[in-house]
Amino acid sequence: MIPRPDDLLPLALHEGPPATPVGVTAAAPDDAALDAYSRAVINVVERVSPAVVFLEVTYRGRAARGRRPAAPAAHGSGSGFVVTPDGLALTNSHVVHGAIEIRATLVGAPDAERATQRLRADLVGDDPDTDLAVVRINAAGLAPAALGDSRALRVGQLVVAIGNPLGFQTTVTAGVVSALGRSLRSRSGRLMDDIIQTDAPLNPGNSGGPLVDSQGRVVGVCTATIQAAQGLCFAIPEHTARFVAGHLIRDGRIRRGWLGLGGQDVPLPRRLARLSGHPGAVQVVTVEPGSPAARAGLRERDVITGFAGRPIGSVDELHRLLTGDVIGVSCALAVLRELEPRELVVIPIESRPS
Repeated sequence: MIPRPDDLLPLALHEGPPATPVGVTAAAPDDAALDAYSRAVINVVERVSPAVVFLEVTYRGRAARGRRPAAPAAHGSGSGFVVTPDGLALTNSHVVHGAIEIRATLVGAPDAERATQRLRADLVGDDPDTDLAVVRINAAGLAPAALGDSRALRVGQLVVAIGNPLGFQTTVTAGVVSALGRSLRSRSGRLMDDIIQTDAPLNPGNSGGPLVDSQGRVVGVCTATIQAAQGLCFAIPEHTARFVAGHLIRDGRIRRGWLGLGGQDVPLPRRLARLSGHPGAVQVVTVEPGSPAARAGLRERDVITGFAGRPIGSVDELHRLLTGDVIGVSCALAVLRELEPRELVVIPIESRPS
């Protein structure tokens, strides 16, 4: 049967690609995508590497006990990145906390002489609760990294990590944003919120290095990995780093409220849970003599259900509310004492440095 012209019409709408000339190899679409990915990573590295520093740190030895001599000074290393031309750099608190000497090498600098110099760096301030620190490098005219907007990140987005894992300087790894809004406990015990999860491989020594988007803007500070797992790596978001760095530069510390109590999470009876809006609360385990909690009349075994007009369901929630804004301010403390509700007034003071 001879096909009619109408039957041939759909074929004309699906013409194949033009023939490739003899002797010329056609580029596959996958190759073009790979080239675009490679170009994006290369552009990021070229833009950000000059700001990345290799930090070599000497820590004070532990104090001697009894007749035992003091332990010798310990040594470690990590990463950081310059954020101002006059040498201010961001890194992790756990990289520089307790340091007696810090040396910084601008391994990505285009100037070969500067890239090999071990410059002195001084600790401006660090905050173990957010695992962030600021150091000042003894140099000027540096190339700072641009900060992006971590709040605009999307799961699946390309990110690049640059650092010095295990002493291998200016190592580049790439991956995607695996998840947003994770929580991670810092070495001080406080919960860090809004953590970025990525599968860009990180190793010891990447700590403090930048996590960068495809435009070459820093969206996070690399902080931790789960050693027993594969592809579970974490970074502190840019908006947290920007806030903390501003206070560290101005004050050398982050001001937080302190009550002087030890507590633990406990479940509430169903009736009380409905009233408080939380299934749990904080039971007081210890009260330090002379502390704000002691002066407020708080006792051991009291159960805290609210602070400053906000319901409290856990120790972490209480920590989040003890910001610098409540220092010296009279705050209502809702407690249960033998299941009877009471309201105390507590005036937080500034937390003691760790």
